[in-house]
Amino acid sequence: MNRPRRLVAVSAGLSLPSSTRLLADRLAEATARQLEWTDPSTDVEITVVELRQLAVDISKHLVTGFPPPALRTALDAVTAADALIVVTPVFNASYSGLFKSFFDVVERGALDGKPVLTAATGGTARHSLTLDHAVRPLFAHLRAATTPTAVFAAPEDWGAVGQNPADGLAARIVRAGAELARLTTATPPAPAEESEVVSFEEQLAAIRPAQ
Repeated sequence: MNRPRRLVAVSAGLSLPSSTRLLADRLAEATARQLEWTDPSTDVEITVVELRQLAVDISKHLVTGFPPPALRTALDAVTAADALIVVTPVFNASYSGLFKSFFDVVERGALDGKPVLTAATGGTARHSLTLDHAVRPLFAHLRAATTPTAVFAAPEDWGAVGQNPADGLAARIVRAGAELARLTTATPPAPAEESEVVSFEEQLAAIRPAQ
């Protein structure tokens, strides 16, 4: 029997209730539905990491280099995930400090090639560019495989009346979830062949003119 697909949603929302958490939940549900539709035998395990509950632990880890147990559990979940959904509120035209601090303590290389769906919430649609100029570059630096569609939700997006269904938040959530499901089920690339290690001195000798 195949193991369940592990889908982890990281929410950096600070308020209760939180639109950031709500968006994370909607994206996780859309991705899980698509995974189960693609392969009815697939079980999906959804884990939500609430960074608000880990703020103090993250600070301790940054100072001491040792994660407290709750943070260690969250970091292990992110590392073991088959796919990630990451959602941040927009502060000062960028991701939140809590969001960035969490990914600062994720082990180097843990996100290499991992499918990631990026999303954000903000008080106005003008902040939507944050996804392209801040959030997506962060995960490109971490060498994750991000979905083509990133999802931004402003207050007016939730239950907007008269919104074009093809362009509305619900449609963007479904499209992004489908993209993440496809990345998750894609055949992993073959491991790179190991190349022979040649010392720097040998490389210099190979290009040195003959005497």
